[in-house]
Amino acid sequence: MRHTAPTFLFTHMSTILNLPRQWTCLLLWLGLLLPVAAWAQTPPGPPGPPVKVRISTSLGDIEAELHADKAPKTVANFVQYVNDKHYDGTIFHRVIAGFMIQGGGYDAQYREKKTRPPVVHEGRQAHAAGLRNTTGTLAMARTNDPQSATAQFFINVVDNAFLDPSFQSFGYTVFGKVTSGMDVVQKIRQTPTGPGGPFPTDVPRTPVLIQSITLLK
Repeated sequence: MRHTAPTFLFTHMSTILNLPRQWTCLLLWLGLLLPVAAWAQTPPGPPGPPVKVRISTSLGDIEAELHADKAPKTVANFVQYVNDKHYDGTIFHRVIAGFMIQGGGYDAQYREKKTRPPVVHEGRQAHAAGLRNTTGTLAMARTNDPQSATAQFFINVVDNAFLDPSFQSFGYTVFGKVTSGMDVVQKIRQTPTGPGGPFPTDVPRTPVLIQSITLLK
């Protein structure tokens, strides 16, 4: 069966791009206008009020603003875990002083917490909107599969441009920025590490507990 695009899409895209109908048809068939078509059909709405959270840890509080306008699905996913109290009692289980601090996936006994299905990867969308893996930003942790991020997140403690999306890489989705408590981030960053639980390295020798993450009004 031959697949055809809806007539309204031909007309709409021809008008927007000022192209003859036959050229629009050809380019759509080749897939070259699909990103433009998506933009034309779903224009971004106005940004809503900023989403702010407090990450209360055993070393102090960190506050962050989440970029719901630039990574909406990622922020919604994170906020749902916050509302579900998923993060309460988890730890920063991976700390690398020259890289980042990662947590949100294991409790203090190194038991992995159950999660919902992965969130859609929004790294390139967020990158196009100006978000970068710079010092103090929050990003989603994942496996080698770009579509595998669930609850774990990390805070960049240095500029990590190599984590940003590119033509060759999906990168890691930035979705927030620390607004206060970078001194606490630095304390976590500087904590001595070693083996712990199932991990051979990079685990704080004194556990750094995420007591809670709460939404700020």
